[in-house]
Amino acid sequence: MKQKIAIEGMNCGHCSARIEKGLSEIDGVSNVDVSLENKEANVAFDESKVAINDLVNKIEDLGFTPTI
Repeated sequence: MKQKIAIEGMNCGHCSARIEKGLSEIDGVSNVDVSLENKEANVAFDESKVAINDLVNKIEDLGFTPTI
């Protein structure tokens, strides 16, 4: 499954890299593309292992505000 998540609070490349790394560490996530310019993440994951709430919670844990 693929999910686009809008993210508020990203201000620099370090922010987007931090989110990309954090989401990539979740078991079942196969691809993450975070765009600072568009303020969003596109995440491909195995929905039998990962719930959308897992992605949202990880982004919030990293200090950002996600919106689906």
